[in-house]
Amino acid sequence: MLWNKKAETMTVEALQKLQLEKLRETVARVQKKVPFYRRKFKEAGIKPDDIQRLEDVAKLPFTVKTDLRDEYPFGLCAVPFKDVVRVHASSGTTGKPITGPYTADDLGFWAECMARNFTAAGVTGEDIVQNAYGYGLFTGGLGFHLGASLVKCAVVPTSSGLTERQITIMKDFGSTVLCCTPSYALTIAERAEEMKINVRDLPLRVGIFGAEPWTTPMRQEIEARLGIKAMEAYGLTELGGPGVAFDCEAQDGLHINEDHYLAEIVDPVTFEPVPEGEKGELIFTSLQRQAMPMIRYRTKDITRLRREKCACGRTLVKMDKVFGRTDDMLIISGVNVFPSQIEALLLEIEEVEPQYRLVVRKKGYLDQLIVQVEGRKEVYEAGAEKRFEIEAKIAGHIKGMMGISVEVNLVEPKFIARSEGKALRVVDERPKQLR
Repeated sequence: MLWNKKAETMTVEALQKLQLEKLRETVARVQKKVPFYRRKFKEAGIKPDDIQRLEDVAKLPFTVKTDLRDEYPFGLCAVPFKDVVRVHASSGTTGKPITGPYTADDLGFWAECMARNFTAAGVTGEDIVQNAYGYGLFTGGLGFHLGASLVKCAVVPTSSGLTERQITIMKDFGSTVLCCTPSYALTIAERAEEMKINVRDLPLRVGIFGAEPWTTPMRQEIEARLGIKAMEAYGLTELGGPGVAFDCEAQDGLHINEDHYLAEIVDPVTFEPVPEGEKGELIFTSLQRQAMPMIRYRTKDITRLRREKCACGRTLVKMDKVFGRTDDMLIISGVNVFPSQIEALLLEIEEVEPQYRLVVRKKGYLDQLIVQVEGRKEVYEAGAEKRFEIEAKIAGHIKGMMGISVEVNLVEPKFIARSEGKALRVVDERPKQLR
């Protein structure tokens, strides 16, 4: 299904013409309205009139997360604050929070992008949407609420947490759509099994998950445990929240809302553009955002772009599921390791649960990776000899596929804290000066 046929099936030529027009408007506006960008453009020796082709976007300077923190709270705002109607922010757990002001038009654009996401997942006004993303400063809850309301769904704003109540509401209200992080979807599935409620017998039929990286094996695990179609929503607080890209029925890459976001892939070391189809760091420039436009924002997400015919009929470029993040990458024995790689391998082991944690410690001069993963109840209770057997099996599988030696700890069920939002997958215990 299509929400906005004109925008989602535009010819590449028409789309790129629109993108260039909006890019030139945005660059001119931030040059005039945002001192930060005026200074950055001067340092780069670039003027708005230098943008004559889409490829000229590569002449513009990057924006990075520290820029947003340095300009906290509203140094990047491009409109008078009287035009701001809402402000969201990140958690700020690693420093000052990232703020996101919105004009009324921005909220309309956001709702439009999220409506496309819902519609591509097969959601209609007949659905009951249980929104288990956190409401508040985090963009997830209210972003999904906007889109579902525009599609005219009945929205149940449960927010995150209180898992037993989530399941009871799902059962009593007949929810047909679940929105939350993928790790919380697994928490819900696990708790429902403990409550002797078979979610597969409920009306629930589709989930839209995002806010954290998740692998295809994780998608398959969620679909099997909940008996639903697991769809994806991709976005960032820095770009306005979820709705930047979304799954369609083909589940073969995420369509980027290209009339709102210009995407690039660059080499994560040289920062030079790479050819279409090659893997690298994803860069976004917002094209219609009013309150806080972003110029060449470095997401640190590793993926690739593909422009190809899709069975759904959309012509919007696709991005692969995020492979990993440059700031999540670990270097173990000289090998680049992403948590998503470990996750995919663990989900191939039938004796374990999809609950894991990676602990990085210093062992002499080398970094040591410890993989903690929960054993299934019957496996863990089979005794130490069985646990050692499974630990060796997992370590051998990781060694054979990735070429690195890891220590594996098969831990008891429920050892790893369950997530109500983004899951904590990596615990770095190395002294900060040695990381």
